[in-house]
Amino acid sequence: MLLSLAVNGVLVALAAFALIPLLWMVSVSFMQAGEASSYPPPLLPDTASFENYRQLFAHAGMDRYVLNSFAIACGATLSSVLFNVMAGYAFAKLRFAGRDALFQTMLGALVIPGQVAMLPLFLMLKHMGLVNTWAGVIVPGMAGVFGIFLVRQYARTVPDELLEAARIDGAGEGRIFWTIVLPLLKPIIVTLAMFAFLGSWNDFMWPLIVLTDSSLHTLPVALASLSREHVQDSEMMMAGSVVTVLPVLLLFVGLQRYYLQGLTMGSLK
Repeated sequence: MLLSLAVNGVLVALAAFALIPLLWMVSVSFMQAGEASSYPPPLLPDTASFENYRQLFAHAGMDRYVLNSFAIACGATLSSVLFNVMAGYAFAKLRFAGRDALFQTMLGALVIPGQVAMLPLFLMLKHMGLVNTWAGVIVPGMAGVFGIFLVRQYARTVPDELLEAARIDGAGEGRIFWTIVLPLLKPIIVTLAMFAFLGSWNDFMWPLIVLTDSSLHTLPVALASLSREHVQDSEMMMAGSVVTVLPVLLLFVGLQRYYLQGLTMGSLK
């Protein structure tokens, strides 16, 4: 009993330690201009106001960048789920020449830092005419080794007898995939979609490199540019940070059950 209380107490303390900066960020976003710069920094605003959010969307045009990020994140998520699920299932259940060798080679690519591939990837997109387009941001994330690995490990738990029975009944591979396999992969599909959406929504470096037109910028890039113009406006910057964090936080809370199920069910089976 005492051990359980001690463990729970430590976990609550760690959770509070992690949440305090986020809660203070929300509090500062409602403060008056310059209020957060006083010493000692106040924990709560004297008079809560939405003025920082109004200025953020009225003068900084943040609504356009929110829509840009949402469109890019949705496109990257849909394409990533489609290609990673098909490839992961193929590596898990379909037999073809060089399957294991190819998969092992792909796993070896995980040790290569992503920054190393940015220059050749940028040059490839330049020759394809995709620089300064949303497609140039979405295409590199259409398939990834980690996503393929994640789906493959989960798809291996699908019983081979179920697939063989469908083939004996005359079902083709496409019908087996869409009507049998996909419903069974629902938890890992949701997990993969969350990873893809969060990765695309929070990505800063690649959109900064590919998108040269400021009207196409995503929310993190726009917020970084805004911070250079309003370096003293801590309250407005905190409001922009809240706008950036809130959608992904709501997404995680809403899909938490499927997310945890997708991460744990493969190992439990």
